[in-house]
Amino acid sequence: MTQTIQLAGLTINQNLHDFIENEALPNTGITSAHFWQSFAKIINDLSGENAQLLAKRDDLQTQIDTWHKNNFGDKFSFDNYKKFLTDIGYLAPVVDDFSISTENVDAELATIAGPQLVVPIMNARFALNAVNARWGSLYDALYGTDVISSENGAEKAGSYNPIRGAKVISYAKEFLDQAIPLVKGSHQDAVAYHLNEQKLMVSLANGEQSSLKESSAFIGFTGTINQPNTLAFKHNGLHLELVFDANSVIGKSEPSTLSDILLESALTTIMDCEDSVAAVDGEDKVVAYRNWLGLMQGTLTEEIHKNGQVFTRKMNEDRSYQSLSGDSVQLKGRSLMFVRNVGHLMTNNAIIDGQGREVPEGIMDAVITSLLALHDLKGNGELSNSNEASIYIVKPKMHGPDEVQFADTLFARVEDSLSLPRNTIKMGIMDEERRTSVNLKNCIHAAKERVVFINTGFLDRTGDEIHTSMAAGPMARKADIKLTPWIGAYENNNVDVGLACGFSQKAQIGKGMWPIPDQMANMIATKINHVEAGANTAWVPSPTAATLHALHYHRIDVFALQKDLMQRESANLDDILTIPLATDTNWSDTEITEELDNNAQGILGYVVRWVDQGIGCSKVPDINDVGLMEDRATLRISSQHMANWLHHGICSQEQVQASLEKMAKIVDGQNASDPSYQAMSDDFDNSIAFKAASALVFSGAEQPSGYTEPLLHQCRLDKKQELANNK
Repeated sequence: MTQTIQLAGLTINQNLHDFIENEALPNTGITSAHFWQSFAKIINDLSGENAQLLAKRDDLQTQIDTWHKNNFGDKFSFDNYKKFLTDIGYLAPVVDDFSISTENVDAELATIAGPQLVVPIMNARFALNAVNARWGSLYDALYGTDVISSENGAEKAGSYNPIRGAKVISYAKEFLDQAIPLVKGSHQDAVAYHLNEQKLMVSLANGEQSSLKESSAFIGFTGTINQPNTLAFKHNGLHLELVFDANSVIGKSEPSTLSDILLESALTTIMDCEDSVAAVDGEDKVVAYRNWLGLMQGTLTEEIHKNGQVFTRKMNEDRSYQSLSGDSVQLKGRSLMFVRNVGHLMTNNAIIDGQGREVPEGIMDAVITSLLALHDLKGNGELSNSNEASIYIVKPKMHGPDEVQFADTLFARVEDSLSLPRNTIKMGIMDEERRTSVNLKNCIHAAKERVVFINTGFLDRTGDEIHTSMAAGPMARKADIKLTPWIGAYENNNVDVGLACGFSQKAQIGKGMWPIPDQMANMIATKINHVEAGANTAWVPSPTAATLHALHYHRIDVFALQKDLMQRESANLDDILTIPLATDTNWSDTEITEELDNNAQGILGYVVRWVDQGIGCSKVPDINDVGLMEDRATLRISSQHMANWLHHGICSQEQVQASLEKMAKIVDGQNASDPSYQAMSDDFDNSIAFKAASALVFSGAEQPSGYTEPLLHQCRLDKKQELANNK
């Protein structure tokens, strides 16, 4: 039995209570009695409104389902559909023009553009890697990925390959010519970098010397003016550092002794308590909260075992340089951190209210993660997160402006309970639900004094697109959905509305994840589209990817581009409302089977790790053994797509079952080398993971907004109980 304690009318998981009392509250100035009493009052005052908002979702969905059934096929009229959505309040009257007034926003969100990481907060190693990814080696990122081809003897296998190294150095110096160009000549020909009291000079192989085209790009150095160890520069708001080491393998071969180029990479990181974790009870939540506390205090460490060695990883310190005028230049050594709370839907048994109900997890997250962030605001550690005394919370899966307003109210109540000035807690709004997309201006208005972030997410947004219009007809094949009109309009609308609401140089406009971490050449070639779209941040799957994506922000001045984009015609609401139905459902049996197998394999590959091992995010091999970053968003679209085809008779239950069983065997094979893995195909009837994956499809149409969490959480709890019983 899980031990609990009674306080302020609440029944609290003993582990969570002890963590709050012994680790979270000390040195915050908040007493135990005040914290629990104010926490209980927030729960009692706001849980009912939380429930009403969820009931509103269900009511709207029921009305939409009924309308589609009554206006199916040839009876469908887009004009009537749009009027219907207006009549039921799904489309709200648009607010008057306004500009956000958020204050005390850190530069990483407002005035600098660059990559963003999202990592599961329950994995301390991932969290540390991410927060330390503020700076990354361009040489390492190039050498270790497919950005540099292996042709002509440039393979990366074994020890250092000087042929591959030469390709890396040439690529990197081309970048230097673009970011910090010389008045004459090229960095390719540099034989020495030297300083005098006025400026940096570069000696070239032909005997000439050159200064930088923009002398102000050079900001400082370490070492001595006669023999600098590093040189630091600034371009498009981002910093880069040249490292010199005559004793290194690379430095020995370079006349200038240049041994590496470090790039400011992951400016920001979202420490995720939501889609990428499997936190289903008090014990799980304490793991997440303890890691967030360690990050806020600057004390989080992890023992790493690598290549036969053991070392302790900790958070990087800030970087310090000296300018030519003798001043000290300080640069942040760590990524600025958001914490992503859970949305409004889920509850958690970590706390039970006075009526015996699980507390809304989003309320619990808001109170506790903000309490933990007090340690940063009060300077309780040697390292800081926000220089502006702000707390940054991403709020996901909100449906429309009323739900954003509720989150704003919740944050205000938390501020009052922690004696914080109003709007200390800043809000990131995920534009990943259809009712938010079509009312985005109103959503931003509801949090106009604290919003610092809007972000598109294709996968969750597509999952909600399918579920909202489940009764409208069969959807296009999953790959073809990306080609339908609403996607481009949705992506453009996010930028258009954000710019119209004054986000440029005040807040982040973000784009979604690159999902294939092993295909960096492809990412370099295509992810620049996110920057060209006007986004001043976009998600990447790893620190290496952050360093490579940073190159895009050197190529394009996002804030100058945003000024041009403000002049374009805004995205069309009618396009966003266009349902991605299949125009022709005359698919062959082979095509249907391919679609089912692809979806089933992705679902099973993710769910089996989530349920059996509590892994909320991982690189899962797809049906072609290509590793894809999977979290609940990818699961949502795949399960909803299968549920839609099943609902409209494109496939039968028998076909779906056959596909699930066939793919389970393939997934078992892909995980055969994992000693802790439990094969699903050994006993389909008793595999909780297989039953969870099946339920996500067969009960997909009935799941609230098509979310996967209710089923996953229950199955994970069942699995944890099974594991406990078998001890």
